Amino acid sequence: MAPSSGLSPPQVPMELHVNNRDKLLKSLRQHLSESSRPLHGFVLLQGGDEQTRYDTDHLELFRQESYFAYLFGVKEPGFYGAIDISTGKSILFAPRLPQEYAVWLGKIKPLSYFKENYMVSMVYFVDEIARVLQDHYQGSGKPLLFLLHGLNTDSNNFSKPAEFEGLDEFERDLETLHPILTECRVIKSELEIALIQYANDISSEAHVEVMRNTKVDMKEYQLESMFLHHTYMYGGCRHCSYTCICATGDNSAVLHYGHAAAPNDRTLKDGDMALLDMGAEYHFYGSDITCSFPVNGKFTSDQSLIYNAVLDAHNAVISAMKPGVSWVDMHKLAEKVILESLKRGGIVIGNVDDMMTKRLGAVFMPHGLGHFLGIDTHDPGGYLKGLQRPKEPGLKSLRTVRHLQERMVITVEPGCYFIDALLLPAMSSSETSKFFNQQAIDRFKGFGGVRIESDVLVTADGCKNMTNCPREIPEIEAVMSGAPWPLKDASANVGNGLKS
Repeated sequence: MAPSSGLSPPQVPMELHVNNRDKLLKSLRQHLSESSRPLHGFVLLQGGDEQTRYDTDHLELFRQESYFAYLFGVKEPGFYGAIDISTGKSILFAPRLPQEYAVWLGKIKPLSYFKENYMVSMVYFVDEIARVLQDHYQGSGKPLLFLLHGLNTDSNNFSKPAEFEGLDEFERDLETLHPILTECRVIKSELEIALIQYANDISSEAHVEVMRNTKVDMKEYQLESMFLHHTYMYGGCRHCSYTCICATGDNSAVLHYGHAAAPNDRTLKDGDMALLDMGAEYHFYGSDITCSFPVNGKFTSDQSLIYNAVLDAHNAVISAMKPGVSWVDMHKLAEKVILESLKRGGIVIGNVDDMMTKRLGAVFMPHGLGHFLGIDTHDPGGYLKGLQRPKEPGLKSLRTVRHLQERMVITVEPGCYFIDALLLPAMSSSETSKFFNQQAIDRFKGFGGVRIESDVLVTADGCKNMTNCPREIPEIEAVMSGAPWPLKDASANVGNGLKS
């Protein structure tokens, strides 16, 4: 029977972006008032441009720049957007298209279409930016532009300030906007949460389809293909949140597997674990989900040991999450739960608190516990001004060290991996060699790793897991043998860490 879906792509209300603009305006006005600055000027953002493949005329599929998408929801390239701080009015500037566009690329839409569709106050052409902003400015002297310029602490790249003909006629502020707009993105509105939930729903459903149809001797890229087909065919998701990671066997210990030099092309072997990290994007908002399972549908005792170590960490973190909780503490909790499980399994020996002091957890989980999620997979705002990135192994990979707040959406993705590049130095170090059971470690050579990742919304008194995939071993084995999901026996559905 062909796979199907109980979901259908939802209509997206443009009020979402109207509300985002209002939120920014309120925060920016408050900041200016507290700084004794006049409430004059314009927020001005430049949207993304289409890119060709190197020097060819092949256009890559366009996806809007994220800050611009957040404020305006515009899917087309070549736009600018402005917000008048004094009046609150929003202005879009559309590219003036040549008549040949209508021949090759479709009808040229009138400016009224963009005004109505994107619910802005006014629309002009890009070549009118300087004149329009000059005409609408209500202050004295040169009009002031608040431009987007700031560091993304995940990529170490800076956002691009808007550039246009006539920019020299304006005063420019490159410091104020970025931290305020970034913080607006950290706390999600109900409409944003609904889109992230839909991306999770269709992605969870696709993960289950892949899990159910995985067989020995398939190729990793076939698993990727099944996921992409399901989320696009049934979910209307043309974009993924990131490049799919479809790792099996020892590839599952490669944290960012799936890139061009490691292109999801291995043949699945009996006895392999699969680690599938895939998430769909819908109207810019994304999901980020990882499922790990044996490709033959049955866990061995060693696979169960590692899997349950990670699942226990996943569930412990979700049970502890609520406003005010330190994300650094959550990371350490995940490490400790994993080390305690590995000790019970005879893989490490000694005192777990001593292991934590020596940062042994980073040998098995070198990445951070999770990251903010929204319009970007790694949504910005992890490090506010003044927050320092830790320097210790494992902790230095944290994408945020903040305390949780209501309506943050953050991934919980503990993992346990057997990576020679980390294990061998640790086992030969005088500081940490005593913690390892060499014989047991040898047994896991080539095992790869396990990661379990869910997208979690922080609520007023706890959290809600937005992801709905089989997590407990009996659930996974049942689904892989053909059982429906969710399982008909509701009492068996205990592995998603749900908490409200």
